[in-house]
Amino acid sequence: MSRHIQVTFDAHDPQALSSFWRDALGYVHPGPPGVDLPEGADPLAAWDDFLERVGVPKEERNTRSALEDPDGRGPRLFFQQVPEDKVAKNRVHLDVRAAPGLQGEERMAALEAECDRLVALGATRVRRDEAVPPMGAGFIVMTDPEGNEFCLD
Repeated sequence: MSRHIQVTFDAHDPQALSSFWRDALGYVHPGPPGVDLPEGADPLAAWDDFLERVGVPKEERNTRSALEDPDGRGPRLFFQQVPEDKVAKNRVHLDVRAAPGLQGEERMAALEAECDRLVALGATRVRRDEAVPPMGAGFIVMTDPEGNEFCLD
């Protein structure tokens, strides 16, 4: 039997980092438990109202955040606040599949376009690795706003 997974990020600012990944992946912030959000409602504002209503102090309201795939296919992403800085390369990273089925220059052009979009959202480009046939199709290494490595693949 397979298992569902959640990918957890340590973060200084869970809400900001989750907002980056929301925009990068097309995921959504789920609403608070027991709250039906009307179409177009801001789930982060709903969380602020919910946390105030249940008595969570303001300084504790950005200690965690979550994202879900609106299509229900991808894993849930969870962001938890930690005090320490990131000090080494990730041992596990995300590959953002930005050019599925594409090859050669068409693939790399799609990756470059996605790289530009993510840089505008706050990511940093690290390097481009060219295609090395027959096994390597080429990819772009990036970091999110808190320095976590990921690849455009």
